[in-house]
Amino acid sequence: MYGTMRYEVRIQRPAADVWALAGDASRLHDWFPGIKECTVDGNTRVIVTNSGIPMPEEILVCDNTQRRFQYRLTTPIFKHHRGTIDVIDLHDDSCLVVYSTEADPRAMALVIGGGTHEALHELKRQMEAAPTDEAVPTEGDDT
Repeated sequence: MYGTMRYEVRIQRPAADVWALAGDASRLHDWFPGIKECTVDGNTRVIVTNSGIPMPEEILVCDNTQRRFQYRLTTPIFKHHRGTIDVIDLHDDSCLVVYSTEADPRAMALVIGGGTHEALHELKRQMEAAPTDEAVPTEGDDT
């Protein structure tokens, strides 16, 4: 049995705008606290935590139609891991973003889930603070 966590947040911004950031595998560090960088090569992403620990991942799904991003951590401390980010259009220029985690060992779902909860609130903060006619700036942009 896996440990599971799921958090969601409603963001007052069109789903396409939120997906442009949340669905970009190379920009996770822009909105996920505790991650200082990430690199993507094909279906492999390596995130680096603020403490300098690299965490390799396999990208399982990046579906621009359903706005679903799914990945799994491939570090040996996990017997199983799957993270899923869904951006759901609410058809009123807002969306629901759902971040789910399942993990074995089960306790790791709690650890990662705490991070995903913070990340969703940071994503909401950034998206709702950015003007709707502009893209969310990337790290290092002066816009």
